[in-house]
Amino acid sequence: MEKATAAEARSHTGSASVTEAAPAHRPSIAAAGILLGIGFGGFFDGILLHQILQWHHMLTSTGNHPATTVAGLEDNTLADGLFHALTFVAALIGLTLLWAAVRQGAALAGRHLVGLMLAGWGAFNLVEGIVDHQILTVHHVNSDNVMLWDVVFLILGAVLLLGGVALARSGARAEEEALQASMKKQLELTKQGFDEQREASDKAFQERLEREP
Repeated sequence: MEKATAAEARSHTGSASVTEAAPAHRPSIAAAGILLGIGFGGFFDGILLHQILQWHHMLTSTGNHPATTVAGLEDNTLADGLFHALTFVAALIGLTLLWAAVRQGAALAGRHLVGLMLAGWGAFNLVEGIVDHQILTVHHVNSDNVMLWDVVFLILGAVLLLGGVALARSGARAEEEALQASMKKQLELTKQGFDEQREASDKAFQERLEREP
């Protein structure tokens, strides 16, 4: 009888330890979201500004590759293609990282992912606007009003970056709160199940004691 009681006590202790287990670490989607933002930001730039509006190409401000000549247009088309290839690779890597993170249990809240993508897009605009437009001067946003459109491009990048970071942090906090609430509820249900099991076991044990002479 003492052995049975000791075994039951060990069982109850083990049950309590299960409810106090620490949660598993969830993988981050930060790199995936930022790379997706860089890729989509590059797509937007290349498709809208290079192809639809045709405000500029990659090398139109160098002086050696004017888009008004066949040779210059060919060089710019090649440079645009390489630019699109790089942004495609960034988006593909981001998508692969996101898929891997989700498979490992990463949470996918819309605000968090969208915020990271906006931040990546903003970072792309700032790097593009500072390096290509101002330092290397290989091209500008619009040659009709260089300073105005270059500044607008940089301001847009800063707004996207700051707004994206704020949105991503807000989404991450919401994810964490939801995760904590879900874990708390799960632990409560698990503890309730163990308590009910223990009560049933105690009741059965007590009945056995009462039946024994």
